[in-house]
Amino acid sequence: MSLEKVKHIVADIKKGNFKPIYFLMGEEAYYIDALSDFIEEHVLSEEEKGFNQTVFYGRDVEIEDIVSTAKRFPMMAERQVVIVKEAQDLAKTIDNLTSYAENPQPTTVLVICYKYKNLDKRKKIYKSIAKNGVIFESKKLYDNQVPNWIRRVLSGKGYSISPKASQMLVEFLGNDLGKINNELNKLQLIVKPNEQISAQTIEENIGISKDYNNFELLNAIAHRNLKKAFGIIQYFAHNPKHHPTIVTVSTLFGFFTKVMKYHTIPNKSNAPKVLGVHPFFIKDYDIAARNYPMRRISQVIASIREIDVKSKGVGANLTQADLLKELLVKVIN
Repeated sequence: MSLEKVKHIVADIKKGNFKPIYFLMGEEAYYIDALSDFIEEHVLSEEEKGFNQTVFYGRDVEIEDIVSTAKRFPMMAERQVVIVKEAQDLAKTIDNLTSYAENPQPTTVLVICYKYKNLDKRKKIYKSIAKNGVIFESKKLYDNQVPNWIRRVLSGKGYSISPKASQMLVEFLGNDLGKINNELNKLQLIVKPNEQISAQTIEENIGISKDYNNFELLNAIAHRNLKKAFGIIQYFAHNPKHHPTIVTVSTLFGFFTKVMKYHTIPNKSNAPKVLGVHPFFIKDYDIAARNYPMRRISQVIASIREIDVKSKGVGANLTQADLLKELLVKVIN
């Protein structure tokens, strides 16, 4: 949804349909930065920017200074651009922008980058900006939505990526789109557009192991391959920073929850849509469903919950590695 809104705003700006205020807010900083950067680069020509583009930072400015600058008339240009970065630092006084939002200067494009926070929709300032400008809320993607985001971003630039490679990036970087985009930019310098970004590409250039990750752990557990699973756990134990136990336990819980759901799907061809996973990974759910009957899955989920509690220091004094080994024995055996 955020991406579609971004495209709509960008398309309007390209057509010359400018709004006097763009209030960019929300948990996902990536889209806020992307829109702010686009406006900074494309609204004014290089010649116009010298006198008509101002960039403030929330920690160094007051609302009154922003309003005073926004009310100025442009010099030898049709409009001026005023950008306030890190505006969340003005959270305590942001309501003071209300009077300007009610009657904004039509020749000013005011951009407020309000990261990690949202305006209260009930407040007058929200309603005023929504009436006279644009409010864009940048929401965090769920982890299972990020691989598809990666594919769309790369596809738009003429690149492709294997399902496993995109999953490795998500596992290593989480749902931080900014970090992921930085890594994708690095890969685009190495990989030609007609070559697919593979798991091996990720391993060689970013340092994420293609053999020792949660994806491979799930694959080993689905096949009831205890030896392979133990090897991966050992690797995790020596790299706790990149493979925290809480994430591994959460991944296992999510996997077996979906395996349970897979059992209940009458038409397995609908499984990718029902489970919300890429078709490439369905084979693992199918194999797991054959190796773990419904009744057994209920026991597995109970064991995962038990280990989750122990990993948080309740009723056990075991290392993270020992906890995962205990879980593997309970799950596979």
